[in-house]
Amino acid sequence: MANAGGQHPRDVLLGAQAASAFLPVCDHYSGVEARMIKSLALQAEMSQEFGACVFDVTLDCEDGAPVGGEFDHANMVVALANQAHAAIHNVASGVVSRVAARVHAVDHPAFEQDLDIIVGGAAAALCHVMIPKVETVADVERAVHLVDQAAARSGRKDALPLHVLIESPAAVHRAFDIAAHPRVQSLSFGLMDFVSSHGGAIPSSAMGMHAGQDADRPDQFSHPLVVRAKLEIASACHAHGKVPAHCVVTEISDAIAVQQAATRASRSLGYTRMWSIHPAQIRPILEAFAPAASEIDLAANIMVRAGQADWAPISYDGKLHDRASYRYFWHVLERAHQTGRRLPDEVRAYFSA
Repeated sequence: MANAGGQHPRDVLLGAQAASAFLPVCDHYSGVEARMIKSLALQAEMSQEFGACVFDVTLDCEDGAPVGGEFDHANMVVALANQAHAAIHNVASGVVSRVAARVHAVDHPAFEQDLDIIVGGAAAALCHVMIPKVETVADVERAVHLVDQAAARSGRKDALPLHVLIESPAAVHRAFDIAAHPRVQSLSFGLMDFVSSHGGAIPSSAMGMHAGQDADRPDQFSHPLVVRAKLEIASACHAHGKVPAHCVVTEISDAIAVQQAATRASRSLGYTRMWSIHPAQIRPILEAFAPAASEIDLAANIMVRAGQADWAPISYDGKLHDRASYRYFWHVLERAHQTGRRLPDEVRAYFSA
């Protein structure tokens, strides 16, 4: 395939505001040991099925650790993360697993202990650390300092990315500053804590789905304050080349609700990633975030023609395309790869290891 002197589209097309990281579109949370083990096994199975790691597994300390059992829980997370890391090299597929950990909030007594144990014991096995209830850039700086100290003790040489959870009106107000921090890779929206932080001013219906048809019971996609918060977070991420991650859907047995939420998050609100809290939610999220086959084929054809033209403007199907549209179609191919879609042969090489 001809291209600009062998240059990769990421090197040619992506500017300062383009996403600096390309993450799986689904982030799956598990807080109980048995479910963590099943989640890691499912990740391996689906990686083989799709030929790519299509979701992260985040081992959860904040909501998973019993009160008083934080030390033992953190050590269990270390053991599971290291076991997964030891099994990542698959010669046949080259697919690498992605395992993260959510620690306690920065003001929790177990926060420093979590980082000391988990990052200090499993830094090489982690793709990122999730920091919940971040309110200010100072919270991020404190987390960076402690993460780097623990990672240095473990021998990790590259910086461990941080993901942060925005869960209050004040944090939403500071979302652009938080997203600007160079160590922050992704911002997630904490829906339930955000609603609760309003002291009853937002009804509980705004934590769920399917209530939006009733003007007196707005849901998470119709309540103005919730939608505004989601848009602020997504906009902050895109302004600084970070990944916006949409909140959970608590109706875990309703696959239609999950797919509807994921579709609205990705198509209307600008999110490129979403949380899962049950294995049944993973495939609906992948389907909702995946481009259509026709869009993948169009993107592949335009990228091939663009590469052959050394990324100069081209005419395709009677329409002018240049680097602005090339960037869009490249992101289509990135999202297709992230969701395990089959890529045309002529662009598959861009995603080889």
